[in-house]
Amino acid sequence: MSKKIKYKCDCCGEVHEEWPALTFISPDNYNCLDEIEKKNIGSLDNDFCTIKHEDQVDRFIRCTLTQKVNNYCQDLDYGLWVSLSEKSYLDYENNFNNEVEEKAYFGWLCNDLSDYDFPESIPVDVITRKNGGRPNLIPHSNFDHPFVKDYYNGISKTEAERRIYKMLEIVRKNEKKWWEIWK
Repeated sequence: MSKKIKYKCDCCGEVHEEWPALTFISPDNYNCLDEIEKKNIGSLDNDFCTIKHEDQVDRFIRCTLTQKVNNYCQDLDYGLWVSLSEKSYLDYENNFNNEVEEKAYFGWLCNDLSDYDFPESIPVDVITRKNGGRPNLIPHSNFDHPFVKDYYNGISKTEAERRIYKMLEIVRKNEKKWWEIWK
């Protein structure tokens, strides 16, 4: 995989040579809803998602995670969703535009990434940023899962490029926006 990765950005229409972030447009919990449920009990925007079931409300926020790539000058970025408790979600929502203070919340990863089996969700720390950017995710190091091990040990450049090429190939075959199908 020695050739440069090039892709046309759906946002700006430009061709880029740096690695794209592997981004999910919504949490898996929302993706599992049918169109009627999405309309009646779901709410989704760029940064927040709620699902109002009869007996509970599920709350999600969009975050980022940076995967270290060993012996290379670029890392692989993900755009992922996590679920938060009601208290944490409301605090985050109330302070969404507050760029003064960093906060930490406990959350659960809510996107299944390709190449990993997710029999259960991964616990993460959600760290807000002073600059108003999306929060950063840090998986709990004591949770035994290959994704967590890769996060702390890093992955190879070859593995990072394989993931990106796989995503881009799926996009080309399906003629869809890549974040709608990357699973």
